[in-house]
Amino acid sequence: AATAPRIPATRLALHHFDTSYSLQLKDLWPSVRAGLLCEQKYGALLNNFSPVSHVTQELELLNATDFVSEAPKKVQQLQCGAAAGEAGRGEGRSQEGSGEGRTVMQAETMTQAEMSPVLRASISPNIKCYTFPRGDITRFRPARPDTLGLLDYYLMDAASLLPVLALNVQPDDFVLDLCAAPGGKTLALLQTGVCGHLAANDISISRTKRLYQILHSYVPKEIRETVSVTSCDGRDWGQVEGGTFHKVLVDVPCTTDRHSVMEEDNNIFHRRRTKERQMLPMLQLQLLMAGILATKPGGEVVYSTCSLSPLQNEYVIERAVEIAETQFNINIHVEDLSHFRTLSFFSDCRLGELVLPHLTANFGPMYFCKLRR
Repeated sequence: AATAPRIPATRLALHHFDTSYSLQLKDLWPSVRAGLLCEQKYGALLNNFSPVSHVTQELELLNATDFVSEAPKKVQQLQCGAAAGEAGRGEGRSQEGSGEGRTVMQAETMTQAEMSPVLRASISPNIKCYTFPRGDITRFRPARPDTLGLLDYYLMDAASLLPVLALNVQPDDFVLDLCAAPGGKTLALLQTGVCGHLAANDISISRTKRLYQILHSYVPKEIRETVSVTSCDGRDWGQVEGGTFHKVLVDVPCTTDRHSVMEEDNNIFHRRRTKERQMLPMLQLQLLMAGILATKPGGEVVYSTCSLSPLQNEYVIERAVEIAETQFNINIHVEDLSHFRTLSFFSDCRLGELVLPHLTANFGPMYFCKLRR
């Protein structure tokens, strides 16, 4: 008997997203869909452990700017623009739809004193990530080693930095990166230069090897030795080392929407992985609960995914807040992160913030939400 033709996992993923995200994002979905199917835009996270002044000059000559230091200016302009034009424009569902492209390009100099205290406190002056302007699809050259063999920058989705910035690590904080591999966010946490202790964990031994490679390529030996790298099941962390961290990053496994529509390799929409995909929200909830239990009272957790799915995003947050209260008598406060709206954001997101891919600034998707214990 003839067997049914095998449908590529990328096509299955796109069909699934067309069905669910068109309902969620409505008329924004065609634009987001186009972004997902086009080449992703990268940022260059400067390596502070390598001499960076010549790299900074090189990137600025190419018209790249530091996305992190520009962010407060853009937010301030967005807020001013929104206040001025709200009556005439009406409510847009996306920052992109409410004039973000126009206001962002009018970058004006702004002193630290002029920024809101929340913004000023949330931006680490040590993290620098250069991006090319909106609509500029120039590619960064590959990273180069310095005289000590350390690479000068790390290429990553600039939106991936937002959960690290939201964590707002303070001097001598004990920090846990619960699902750390492949290591971009761990490296960004180290770039703050203020972690009192950093624990980086990932359940996958093969992915943990990739984390070790990144640490060896970017971080000097004396700093590497202060990082505790483990390969435990993150769901058990609250039992192993509960109530010990000031800050916890829970960047969970997810449907990795961009990868799922572009790459057949390791695609969670393969038929054989259907059950694993259906169980993702439960796994994500268990990891977030472990992260909450790993924090000290008064500590903070940032939860993040690279998916647009509310089932993996807001619903996981809501359930975790409920379980923390009913089963552990822990009151969780969901923090406002709207001051991070610097890219194209989905403003109908009920909890946390969601970066939407957009052809002129093709970062994301990236969901992140901050919880205070």
